[in-house]
Amino acid sequence: MFTSAESWMRGDLRLMGRTSLWMFPIYGMGVLLPGITGFADRWLTGLCLFPQAGEQHISASARLVRHGLMDMVLIFTAEYLTGVFLNAFGVCPWDYSMWPDHIGGVIRLAFAPLWFCTGLLFERILAPS
Repeated sequence: MFTSAESWMRGDLRLMGRTSLWMFPIYGMGVLLPGITGFADRWLTGLCLFPQAGEQHISASARLVRHGLMDMVLIFTAEYLTGVFLNAFGVCPWDYSMWPDHIGGVIRLAFAPLWFCTGLLFERILAPS
């Protein structure tokens, strides 16, 4: 869908996208997000800055922001690590090196809001409340 949106932005109404088989396991890792953020909620509970960080003690908006930020960092980390790994074999399907906000050519900081929302969407789909 993402590359099809690029097609639309170029004015190509056929909305042709392209992908790589490498992307399926990479995006499949999104299934881990609810478990990791749930673990982080339990781990944060009781720490000095988060005395009542458990889900039942924070507002829905605070939980949304915290989980969105955690998801964003986790997605950036997965994108960076898989990009570096795939680049080592010359098979990385994406290259952001032409953008000024890239890191190692494998992540773009401009995608932070996208990954924030994508992580929350993954959590919503995988662990509906």
